[in-house]
Amino acid sequence: MTTTAESRVPSGRYGLAQAARMEWIKLRSLRSTWWTLIVTAVGTVGIGIAVGLNTRNGAGDVTNNALAGVVPGLLLTGVLGVLTMTSEYSSGTIRATLAAVPRRPLVLVAKAAVFGAVTLIVGEVASFVAFIAVGAALRHGVVAPTLDQPGVLRAVAVTGAGFCLIGLLGLGLGAIIRHSAAAVGVLVAGVYVVAQFIGFIAHGMASYMPILIVENSLSTTRPVTCGTDAASCPDFLSAGAGLGVLCLYAAVALAVGGWLLAKRDA
Repeated sequence: MTTTAESRVPSGRYGLAQAARMEWIKLRSLRSTWWTLIVTAVGTVGIGIAVGLNTRNGAGDVTNNALAGVVPGLLLTGVLGVLTMTSEYSSGTIRATLAAVPRRPLVLVAKAAVFGAVTLIVGEVASFVAFIAVGAALRHGVVAPTLDQPGVLRAVAVTGAGFCLIGLLGLGLGAIIRHSAAAVGVLVAGVYVVAQFIGFIAHGMASYMPILIVENSLSTTRPVTCGTDAASCPDFLSAGAGLGVLCLYAAVALAVGGWLLAKRDA
């Protein structure tokens, strides 16, 4: 897959554009990548429609219900991010990649740029399609939200960006750990399992957990309330702050992964 790209640029002269082109060739040539992204998008829409059909309270946050399918969809995107990096180690192709692009951090930057762009597009399409589909599937008497209502367009758009950020977090973890099973385990534990545990024992920290940010900061159009259980309810971040925290998580994982990629043997 890289022979054609390598023949057009002198050895050792790869820049970001050439490295990104090489990563795009590798990514698009794997059918498993596209099947995973299709399943992610279809699952996001399907779960959203199922939740929408069971929405009976029109006074609730219907937009948040429409985006309910994003939560499990993030897992697939994150795992795909891990495998985008670790599969090169398991197959041994990482040696050829690093031989073609000796500036190792550039490899990870190119992977992040290509993978991030693809998952951002898929995430935005999935979020907007889910929102539109749920609006058409709501029960009689439940008014569908529209994008011009306060907070709705923002909720749909930033929730779609969550696919990209969790995917990049997975990519960074893949670069750090290098073993698929271990990296996926850390991703699942950090994004899903630990979030629930921390939410149970340390309510103040719960608002900083990735999955709870998506559920209660990005995809909502109004502040989350806990009713009679307000004492144990964390103060969730605003959409902007939540998006910033997710960006920070992804940036840290990629920075550490890039540093280790430069320091360790292939």
